[in-house]
Amino acid sequence: MSQPHIDIYTKFGCGYCYRAKNLLEQKGAAFEEHDITMGGPKREEMVSRAPNARTVPQIFIGDTHVGGSDELHALDREGKLDSLLSS
Repeated sequence: MSQPHIDIYTKFGCGYCYRAKNLLEQKGAAFEEHDITMGGPKREEMVSRAPNARTVPQIFIGDTHVGGSDELHALDREGKLDSLLSS
């Protein structure tokens, strides 16, 4: 089974970003990180994908907007993250 593409938008020094990336790494999930510390086109891309998102990280697994670190960890606690990562 192939893993869906994962995008995570982060900023330098963000503890929540670190926690989210750490959980994905523990799960063996490959992800593409987009540093939006200085703004730019990737920040604009994040806002267009999640119009109400103003904080980081913002995590997308395939076509699913997971949200931030707290939402990612909640999915893991509920036993839903592994199936999302393998869909």
